[in-house]
Amino acid sequence: MAGRDYPRGEGDFRKWFATDAACADYLEWLRWPAGFVCPRCGAPGGYRLADGRFWCDECRRRVSVTSDTIFSHTRTPLTIWFVAAWEMAAHSTGVSARTLYRLLGFGSYETVWAILHRYRHAISARGLDRLEGVVELDESYFGGEHKAGRPGRSSAEGKYEVLLAVERKDPQGFGRVRARYIEQETDAVIGSFIGDSIVPGATVHTDGAPSYRRLFAAPAGSLTDSYRHERSVIAGSGHEAHELLPAVHRVASLAQRWLAGTHQGAVEGDHLQAYLDEFCFRFNRRSSRSRGLLFYRLLELAVAAGPHTYAQIVSGAAKPKQTRPAPPAAPRRGPPSLDILPAGRPWRR
Repeated sequence: MAGRDYPRGEGDFRKWFATDAACADYLEWLRWPAGFVCPRCGAPGGYRLADGRFWCDECRRRVSVTSDTIFSHTRTPLTIWFVAAWEMAAHSTGVSARTLYRLLGFGSYETVWAILHRYRHAISARGLDRLEGVVELDESYFGGEHKAGRPGRSSAEGKYEVLLAVERKDPQGFGRVRARYIEQETDAVIGSFIGDSIVPGATVHTDGAPSYRRLFAAPAGSLTDSYRHERSVIAGSGHEAHELLPAVHRVASLAQRWLAGTHQGAVEGDHLQAYLDEFCFRFNRRSSRSRGLLFYRLLELAVAAGPHTYAQIVSGAAKPKQTRPAPPAAPRRGPPSLDILPAGRPWRR
């Protein structure tokens, strides 16, 4: 309920989470609504220590509210984490690491970049309901440069291929979205995406690409038995692709514009799936009347997901690009907590 379980808007957010202690209490309420349960051994009960942590009698260990979550071992104040979550969830376009770095006074761009990626990890780790009804399926290409030549699949050199599935509600509308970055387009990869994203019995609407025709014409026991297939062959139809598959092309365009706008196109294939998951998370909740509900859902996922270290984020991937001059030789400072006393109107002094 808005105003009780999550903030109605910016005003509630600022009042509710003005201190690090209030942020920690909210995480505790989200994580253990019926009382403390040890995340290691699963034993209920225990008691609170003077430092705010809990003591588990079963496994004889101290447990903080951030233990075994994406906040584990953080040295960044929780007020900063909450502002990052609010900016990421409450705005329809999200927020970039560069913007937060400038606004919140971080001493390290990598710190805020990693915070946002830990939230994306929490989004990616959740279970998803599969799409139903009539689902449009197609691939799109993100990033890179178009080579000269005719448009279509042949112009995708240097780009990242993404499979998209979109529920079609009526000729003009659409429902939920699923997206997956793929390194190579094979029958097995496409079939896996369909099985993971679309409930059996649904109608899958594709273009006339040979890969789709081959998949749905396979022997019994495959996709042929599980899904109804509709094809719209673009060549010779007199229609453009976006006219025959409007939902999937509209969503692909929105995702590409979001990456180009909010993130200035600075998204590599190593992390593209995390950004796609963030886009789908926010897009699928676009009709929510309260943006605070998205913030609530994001923190629910954050306390349910396991730790995700910086080394895991950059493992096998490029580290974030520096967007500031090299720091001085002085020790690197962390972002200041937003848990501060009112300044007393210094402009009146």
